[in-house]
Amino acid sequence: MEILWFLIAMCMLAAVIGPLALRGRGGIRLVAPGSPDAADPANYDFVRQEELDIRMPGADQDLEDVLDVVQSTQGWQAAAQLLAGTAKDSEARWQRVQAFAGAASLELARRPGEGGRWLRSWRAEAPKDAGGAAVHAEFLVQQAWRTSTPGTDDFRIILEEARTVCGEAALLAPGDPIPYIVELAVARGLGDTEPEFDLLWAKVMDRAPAHMGAHLAALSYRSEKWHGSRASADTFATTAAARAPQGSLLAALPLFAVYEHLPEVNLVQGFYRSAVVSTAMEGALFAVHAARQGDPMLAHVRHLLILFLVRSERWSEAMNELQHVDGHVGALPWTHDQDPAAEYAVYRALAVAGYEANGGSPAKLLG
Repeated sequence: MEILWFLIAMCMLAAVIGPLALRGRGGIRLVAPGSPDAADPANYDFVRQEELDIRMPGADQDLEDVLDVVQSTQGWQAAAQLLAGTAKDSEARWQRVQAFAGAASLELARRPGEGGRWLRSWRAEAPKDAGGAAVHAEFLVQQAWRTSTPGTDDFRIILEEARTVCGEAALLAPGDPIPYIVELAVARGLGDTEPEFDLLWAKVMDRAPAHMGAHLAALSYRSEKWHGSRASADTFATTAAARAPQGSLLAALPLFAVYEHLPEVNLVQGFYRSAVVSTAMEGALFAVHAARQGDPMLAHVRHLLILFLVRSERWSEAMNELQHVDGHVGALPWTHDQDPAAEYAVYRALAVAGYEANGGSPAKLLG
């Protein structure tokens, strides 16, 4: 099956879902797009690739409704009202700030000079609105990574501005952890020293000690590719998981640590069935099953599980996670790709093909 990962690019070029097929119990082979032998994700009521929502990881109907209003009218008031009514220390508020910032950033990318006008109006007309300041800070962070290269002057200038706006947002909403969580990404990009980062992290922990989004941001700083190491990231993740309150998704953090340190190309047979990966996956699956219904971070964990479950050929479990999140792809690991919807669709198609190759069918899954 290792050769399958070298075929993923081919799958994307051939309309993603068409060429994957199955014949021979337990095996997957490629067929021509449109072949009657092809495994078709549409048979499972999955959303078409072009209709996948890249703005958020999972369903949030209030957020989706407000985003539609904001983007159609270019008015910011509905966004301000939604954030004002969302608990300061909640994962939902963090995700909504990210979604509004991401929507403005994508608008600007598609319509330079014009897109995201509603965010500029929000800041100009309500400069004391804490929600607007938090969205503005996160917008700048996303712009830095989207439009410039880490380490360049442009990158640093944008992040320095983001840090200033984080400070404004913190003054406008004492006790709100969101400005400090946004600043975690700023600290990573600007290369803050470990003592500097620890001081910032302490401010986050004082306000939201079990915040999953904050832990994910801190994990990136401590990873080998940024300012830490594999060992420091693993220690951070396992310690947080061990201290996680009952029902917390922090128990899934070690799987994110594994993902942060995946090799670019893995040629080791059985890597995804190794003890380290299997233990992290089981922790994440336990966290998903124990989490409270409606936890906004559930979708984040499920999306990452899909990647690992598919790569370890645990097809039925991958299909179960797909049923929960399909339709939204604004989460790791897909957002690391330039086309998150296409990347997600590749793994979805692989899951369908593997599931059917081992006796699965739409009737069994949906029945």
